Amino acid sequence: MSAAVLTLVVATTVGVGAASAEAETRTTAARAHATDSNRGHSAQKSEKWQALQLQAEKKQAEKKQAAKKRAEKKQADKQNAAKKPTSTPTPPAEAAPAPTTPPAVATTPPAAAGGSGASSYPLHTGIVATTFWVGEIFDANAEDGSQMLSTYDANWFANYGGCDGVTTKGTCSTEKRVAGNGFFPTSMTPKQNPFYLDLPYDDVNDKTGFANRGSVIPWANQAAYAGKAGDASVSLMKNRWVKLMKDGQTCYGQIADAGPGEYHDSAYVFGSNDARPANARYGGAGMDVSPALNGCLGFAELDGDADVVDWQFVEAADVPAGPWLTVSSSDNRVIN
Repeated sequence: MSAAVLTLVVATTVGVGAASAEAETRTTAARAHATDSNRGHSAQKSEKWQALQLQAEKKQAEKKQAAKKRAEKKQADKQNAAKKPTSTPTPPAEAAPAPTTPPAVATTPPAAAGGSGASSYPLHTGIVATTFWVGEIFDANAEDGSQMLSTYDANWFANYGGCDGVTTKGTCSTEKRVAGNGFFPTSMTPKQNPFYLDLPYDDVNDKTGFANRGSVIPWANQAAYAGKAGDASVSLMKNRWVKLMKDGQTCYGQIADAGPGEYHDSAYVFGSNDARPANARYGGAGMDVSPALNGCLGFAELDGDADVVDWQFVEAADVPAGPWLTVSSSDNRVIN
């Protein structure tokens, strides 16, 4: 090989290596930017992410194994039945065991269609509300960059019934909701209330939120929660009702998660002086709302941070009739 050709090869190789290094630098920077802009949840909750994922996978494997054993037993029973002579008398049926009373389940009071909508809880005004949905994955590289689970339900995606929107090429996306079908999703039937939201007070996985919940949550001493303040298997926030108002429209929803951005912001969530949310991200949002609430309230954006609402807690007995009661929930157990 001539000296001139050798020089050309070396120069080309160096150029390619430099270009590869530059591309890798741009990729690393892009990933860092994506992580910095991540709309994530609490640090406390994210610490449980991997453990919860492993638990979910283990439960799924156990279910599959149990289903396989049932199928095998059913097949064996059929084969044994076929071998038995037809003249074999059928043994007398045994008396059914006496029914047992299941253990009491902690629940929030059920909503009664016909409530007036009146509320004595403090009113929070001019609060930025962003939109989230079950099945949303907004940062696959983050420890908790999705809505496959909530702080109160490690199996939220499955227990809800799947993607609360439209799945295209494996991606769960939101969709516009309309009054014609009660603001329900068009591609699935939810098993839980599609009118859900979150507020920045995690009373289960946030250490401060759990420690203070008995003193800062106004309904902590109600009969439904008596003696539960120290019980981490019960949430005092899950499925509580919230009244939301925007531009003359009023809708109702239930708490299903915690966030955005902050997780023990009691001054804002429970305060009586209309305090601003401590969260400074996502336009200073003080709550996330579901696609159903997004449509019901007439948000200008499907997934933005420019819509503003007024809101206040409301007792279940005061919730009026509406599409938010089509599939309502009262269970406040924590599902790990």
